[in-house]
Amino acid sequence: MPSFQPPGSRWFSWLRNATLRIGILTGVYLSAVLWAWLVVANRIPWSANFALPRNAAAAAIVLLVMFIPLGRFLRSPGRLFASGVMGWALLTFTYLILGIFFQRLHSRMGPFHLFMLGAATYGCSAVLAWVCSLALAARHQPMVVLRRRSP
Repeated sequence: MPSFQPPGSRWFSWLRNATLRIGILTGVYLSAVLWAWLVVANRIPWSANFALPRNAAAAAIVLLVMFIPLGRFLRSPGRLFASGVMGWALLTFTYLILGIFFQRLHSRMGPFHLFMLGAATYGCSAVLAWVCSLALAARHQPMVVLRRRSP
């Protein structure tokens, strides 16, 4: 007996792919943090008195959100990289759009440079996860000792 699929449920089939789901959710979270960071920094005048703690807290939240794909796909470096770059691409798109409303946003770092920063970060973390998994796998394998017979 075939299972019942409500009309329009096919649109949500992307939620079954964990790499895509985690990447998009990470991108949405990173974009929300960026948007909140910019609104607080530019639209709330009294927050200028606390600029250093405000920026440190926002950077810590961004780093914490960046660890979501790392924690989920630590044993699968390819999926880690794909998910992280997907989320970072959404952040870059948000950064590009927010540059329209905040005119000097792109003066320090352009959207392409921001994307490359995230891609390099996730690439290095994927390579590090891969090398660590190889080292752990080699550590658990028994050493094979080859002895030559004496003539």
